[in-house]
Amino acid sequence: MDGDGYDVRSLALGFRAGAVIEEHSHAWGQLVFAASGVMRVCTASMAWLTPPTRAIWVPARLQHRIEMESAVAVRTLYIGAQRAAPLPQMPVVLAVTPLLRELILHILGIGMLAPHEPAQARLAGVLIDLLLSAGHEDLALPLPGDPRALKLAQHWLRQPDDERGIAALAGEVGASLRTMQRLFPQQTGMTLQAWRQKARLLHAVSRLAGGASVTDAALACGYHSLAAFGTAFQRQFGVSPSRYIA
Repeated sequence: MDGDGYDVRSLALGFRAGAVIEEHSHAWGQLVFAASGVMRVCTASMAWLTPPTRAIWVPARLQHRIEMESAVAVRTLYIGAQRAAPLPQMPVVLAVTPLLRELILHILGIGMLAPHEPAQARLAGVLIDLLLSAGHEDLALPLPGDPRALKLAQHWLRQPDDERGIAALAGEVGASLRTMQRLFPQQTGMTLQAWRQKARLLHAVSRLAGGASVTDAALACGYHSLAAFGTAFQRQFGVSPSRYIA
């Protein structure tokens, strides 16, 4: 699509839970918005959770894959290089305000925005302004490069409520607890325990975004104490679980 004369192109697709868009890249920058459902965008070194009311900006030519944690209505805007120049050079999860959401859907209704059409050029400019002013959210997890550590990380992403001891899980992927305690800080910048806790809390975010109660979200990510869950959630995201829902 690069260089075809448009500022913005759009695409709307629906996916079932468990569907995967395998690793790929685009010549244009990509704004991926889940109108409903929860998806995870992954590169070789990072994974970003994208619940409803959030979008992820993926710069041009970055290899990535998209995993659907639930049935997802994906709404994508592809933004040409000139328009995308002010946007971040790394992926980032953005808060989608009601105005930004309506603009995304409006552009989808038009289909494409052409720079030689004054009204469409103005819409493209407003889109970039709203993306630049959107709040960034820390819904990312760095992924380790060691195959054993990566296998453990992927297990926790799939089953955050697995309460078995870390030593036993490390043994299942062919490493000792000590090895894992060394690899995670080296390769992710996070301790093994901190990585596991953030994976749990990101799963809680996806459950809350899908309409689960605070109690259900806590249980789904392995917490049996609502107080402990609330404290950890507040520390990670700066708001309580109930406030996050609101």
